[in-house]
Amino acid sequence: MAADPGLGENQAILASADAESAEWLRTLGGAGAEREAALERLHAILLRVAGNEVRRRAPRLRLSGPELDDVAHQAAADALLAVTAKLGQFRGESRFTTWVYKFAVLEVSAKLGRHFWRDPGVPLEGEDWERLPDRFGFDPAERLERHDLLVALRRAVDEELTERQRRIFVAIVLNGVPSDALAVELGTNRNAVYKAMFDARRKLRAALVARGYLDIGTSRRS
Repeated sequence: MAADPGLGENQAILASADAESAEWLRTLGGAGAEREAALERLHAILLRVAGNEVRRRAPRLRLSGPELDDVAHQAAADALLAVTAKLGQFRGESRFTTWVYKFAVLEVSAKLGRHFWRDPGVPLEGEDWERLPDRFGFDPAERLERHDLLVALRRAVDEELTERQRRIFVAIVLNGVPSDALAVELGTNRNAVYKAMFDARRKLRAALVARGYLDIGTSRRS
C-alpha cells in the first residue's frame, strides 16, 4: 500500500494530536518495515472491532460459525483500506483508534446488509412478528389484543406498503439492518431510506386507525 500523499499537508493535525494518535499517523504515513508493522497492528484492532460488531448483530440475521469469521475478516480488510486512504481526513478531534472504529463498524454494516439481501424471502413469522409491536413503537396501552394487532400489522404490511417500502421496513424494523448498509445495497442514500420508512410507518398507522386498533389522536402524536 502506498503512503497517503495527503499527510504531507496535514502537519498541523499531526502536531496537535495526542501522542498515540500522532504515532499512528507518523508510522502509517511512512514507509518500509515500520509502516508494515503499523498496518498489522491496525488490522488487528479493526478485526477485533469487526468481530465484536458481527457477533452483536449476527442473531438478527441468523449468522453463525465460519460465516461470522468471514464477514469480520472481510470488513476488517476493507476498513484497513478505507483508513489508509483517508488518513489525511483525520482531524484529531478524537483519538485515532476511536476514529478508525467507525470504519470497521460501517464495513460490518455493509457486509451484513449485503448478506441479508442474498435471500430476499425474509421470514415474517413467529418470534419476528412478536417483536414487531415493540420495534414499531407501540406502547402497551395501545395494544388492544396482541394477537389481533399482529394479524392487523401483517395484513397492513402486505397490503398497504409498496414492495420497496416493505423491503425497507422489514430490514430496519424486524431485522435491524443499519440504514447506511441498506442505502448501499439499494443504491440510494440514507435520506431516501428515512423517507421510505416515514411513509411506511404513516401508511401502517393509518391502516391501524382505520381498522380500529389506534385512535386518531395517538396516530398523530407518533
